Amino acid sequence: MGSSLSLRSLFLQHVAQTTQFPPMLEIDRAKGVFITDTSGKQYIDFISGISVCNIGHRHPKVVEAIKNQVDKYLHVMVYGEFVQGPQVKLAKMLADILPNPIDTIYFVNSGAEATEGALKLAKRATGRSEILAFHNAYHGSTHGALSVMGSDFFKKGYGPLLPDVGFLQYNDFSDLSKITTKTACVIAESIQGEAGAKLPNRDWLIALKRRCTETGTLLILDEIQTGFGRTGACFAFRHFGVVPDIVLMAKGMGGGIPIGAFAASNDLMRQLSFNPLLGHITTFGGNALACAAAAASLEVILEPGFIQAIPEKESLIRSLLVHPEIISIHGKGLLLAAEMRDNALVLRTMECCYNNGLITDWFLFADNCLRIAPPLTISEDEIKKACSIILMSIEQALKSFKD
Repeated sequence: MGSSLSLRSLFLQHVAQTTQFPPMLEIDRAKGVFITDTSGKQYIDFISGISVCNIGHRHPKVVEAIKNQVDKYLHVMVYGEFVQGPQVKLAKMLADILPNPIDTIYFVNSGAEATEGALKLAKRATGRSEILAFHNAYHGSTHGALSVMGSDFFKKGYGPLLPDVGFLQYNDFSDLSKITTKTACVIAESIQGEAGAKLPNRDWLIALKRRCTETGTLLILDEIQTGFGRTGACFAFRHFGVVPDIVLMAKGMGGGIPIGAFAASNDLMRQLSFNPLLGHITTFGGNALACAAAAASLEVILEPGFIQAIPEKESLIRSLLVHPEIISIHGKGLLLAAEMRDNALVLRTMECCYNNGLITDWFLFADNCLRIAPPLTISEDEIKKACSIILMSIEQALKSFKD
């Protein structure tokens, strides 16, 4: 107990905090859909480390790829200078699953960095400065990504941010007229994650793309949380019949290893290589270890039947999570949001879930919704167990309000 308290004390003293109430679960190991703490208690990870562990924790093929790459080399040179096999292999795999004309990948370290690179590319390619984003959007927390976040609450104390940024309403046809020949890009999530897994209207998304084409505006679609099979397609925009100019990806890309990317056509991407040269630079982007892990993870996701099984798992969750306190379930595939009456019930339910051996969370812009985003590898029995824990936890939460 003494060493445990000491570790927690050191965590609070020396690891930068993002809230004043971290759950402080002490992690010992993780495998598949389970996380085990230092006391030996096992938890079902029903959020995949926020849509990162799409193929579960420590998938054997990812672990093997990491070990093999460690024996060869790690970092050798800044991005884009040397020909590195893991980078080339992964880039070709991604190009093969992306629609034409998207065929060129710029590797970075995270989703926020992908956002930053894409915004720069749009400005460089169009010669324009205006950027349009959406209310309740989340694209990362770095300075540029924060500028296109659709919430003033999280921007407090960090201004001024990027100039010439405006915001539209998601799924609002009338707002599309605000896209003009002065607009460099529109950045949108294919499905708004932190808004509570909010789906786009298909006709609206098609109209958004059409308006961008008419005005010479680049459309950036953010697949950071929705990509790599999470919604039942390699990328969520595939559900809606739209091809963006630039795609953002990260989270579920690396099998648990940090990696991100933005992708575009070769003609568009090469704008970063001249006037000026080194138009975008990263030291660790495309790290060999991360690319090897990501390639192995993608191989698993592309196995026959893997993605095709996601809709059935979604249906099972929807059929099991039936409770008077669950108003509705939003989302697609295994990115779902169980809407409840208020944030207080969500937080108390989350606390009970932790006590009962299940990890869940809420959404930044939909704090009355419970996050449901398990590893895509989750089995039918594991889904049934997880849903029973949630239903039991809701009952315990309700009882605690009465006591």
